[in-house]
Amino acid sequence: MNPSLPLSGLRVLDLSRVLAGPLAAQVLGDLGADVVKVEHPARGDDTRDWGVRTGAHNSAYFNSMNRNKRSVTLDLQQPEGQRLARELALQSDVVIQNFKFGGIAKMGLDYDTLAAERPGIVYCSITGYDPTGPEAARPGYDLVVQGETGLMGLNGEEGQAPLKFGVAMVDLFTGMSAGQAILAALWARERNGGRGRHVQLALHDCGVMLSVYYGMEALIQQADPPKYGNAHPSIVPYGVFDAADGPLVITVGNNAQFVRFCQGVIGRPELADDPRYATNTARAVHRHELLPIIKAELARRPRAELLDALVRAGIPCGEVLGVLDALTSPRTQAAGGVQQATLADGTPVPVQAPPYRFEGARLPIRHVPPTLGQHTAEVLGELGVDAARLDALRQGGVV
Repeated sequence: MNPSLPLSGLRVLDLSRVLAGPLAAQVLGDLGADVVKVEHPARGDDTRDWGVRTGAHNSAYFNSMNRNKRSVTLDLQQPEGQRLARELALQSDVVIQNFKFGGIAKMGLDYDTLAAERPGIVYCSITGYDPTGPEAARPGYDLVVQGETGLMGLNGEEGQAPLKFGVAMVDLFTGMSAGQAILAALWARERNGGRGRHVQLALHDCGVMLSVYYGMEALIQQADPPKYGNAHPSIVPYGVFDAADGPLVITVGNNAQFVRFCQGVIGRPELADDPRYATNTARAVHRHELLPIIKAELARRPRAELLDALVRAGIPCGEVLGVLDALTSPRTQAAGGVQQATLADGTPVPVQAPPYRFEGARLPIRHVPPTLGQHTAEVLGELGVDAARLDALRQGGVV
């Protein structure tokens, strides 16, 4: 334990797979909890076989959601695997699971069963849809939910077909929301005599929340909002623009900034005096007339020159980078955002660092993403499983 970490001494059992649940568990691990991840002995988490491989049993996808965890293999379809998982759960403060509807109860690992023996347990269930509704048994997938919640209708340019987010945004938002809810339940446990809670998150609920102000506008206007691509629905000019040698972001947030933009950046002071463009409301109305003029001026100038002029004018701006350039940039490296590590099988890998800082220090990577079953002997040894019994469990395919 590291007593300087906020959740040091907390034990989390991660029975989840893929993205939302593992992210919630990783959040708790980043904050100092001891997270034990249970995986199938043969295949492990599904994401070990997704995308770019790193080592014998890891992948870039798996590594991104499973730092600061210990990996234990258990076949939860076997009674002995279920029994060992229950022992681990009853020694844990938090359990996270995203099994198909009804599957966890068949294993005796559901909230009611565990809470009967350990009332203080905080138990998090992640489902696709309302667990009390008619679609409770329906599996949830990020892409499907992005479509069903209207999120695909927000992305892309005007007239473009529905477009998903570049990453599994609903899964990510659900995982972070689950982490928040778990922390709230742990805090409540401190105030109500140690009684735990059953926290439930549904992908569809979180997808609906992601529509935020666009969702509110749709409800108020009783119509879908227009698509604006990289532009802003009500601020002009605001978005991604092409300089002579590459894209950049420009955000002219108020009228005073627009005056400085016209005078000091693009050399067109008369635009700020034009009544059609003098206020942001007017610029939004006349965006289709104004933006071609601005784009033409920006396209004649190199990006570095524009960025320098924008900074001097006090206008928020930045270059648009590819993912690799962003992760290897001096800014990211100086902040410690990506660190080099070595998996237990000797494979060198980059690992994204936790984003949290306390007293100015970024929280550490205590455990690199584990290889499959890397900590089985260690964790089961903490339950009293000796070497002979562990060997028998291996022979029986339980671990």
